[in-house]
Amino acid sequence: MQSVTAHELSFEEYLSAEKIQQRIAVLGASIREQYQDKNPIFIGILNGAFMFAADLVRASNIQCEITFMKVSSYEGMSSTGTLKTQLGLNKDIKDRHIILVEDIVDTGNTFSKLLPELHEANPASIAIATLLLKPTALQHKDLPLAFVGFEIPNKFVIGYGLDYNEAGRQWDSIYQLKQ
Repeated sequence: MQSVTAHELSFEEYLSAEKIQQRIAVLGASIREQYQDKNPIFIGILNGAFMFAADLVRASNIQCEITFMKVSSYEGMSSTGTLKTQLGLNKDIKDRHIILVEDIVDTGNTFSKLLPELHEANPASIAIATLLLKPTALQHKDLPLAFVGFEIPNKFVIGYGLDYNEAGRQWDSIYQLKQ
């Protein structure tokens, strides 16, 4: 099993690049089936979802638009509990179908704070596509989690866009902290 190091912490491979791409192909097919003639707007949540957003849009292969928002709630390896918007939405989403693209949903606090703001703009619909979901950490059970790549245990992971203090985003596999 391959190991990597980020800021002197050791991580071991958890999900291979091949498994990730296979799952994204399945998610893309589901999105294509549901949104074929709806021209949705994908909203990637930066920084972590940039790789997933690009691959998911390609896998969906439908007429669509893509934009990004940057919000943060993490410091180091844990959530701060507060949401900071660093780059807001710069697109009119009224009457549009929205697919929020996130790298990982653990507590759900980010979306519990972000969704009411987006609903105020009166979109036609909002769905969440997340590569990873930590069901045991989820505190908000009413999130519109329509497209989930993998359910994982409540462990710290990096790679494929996810980071530890900005390190590790570049790897095409996902790694978990070694015990």
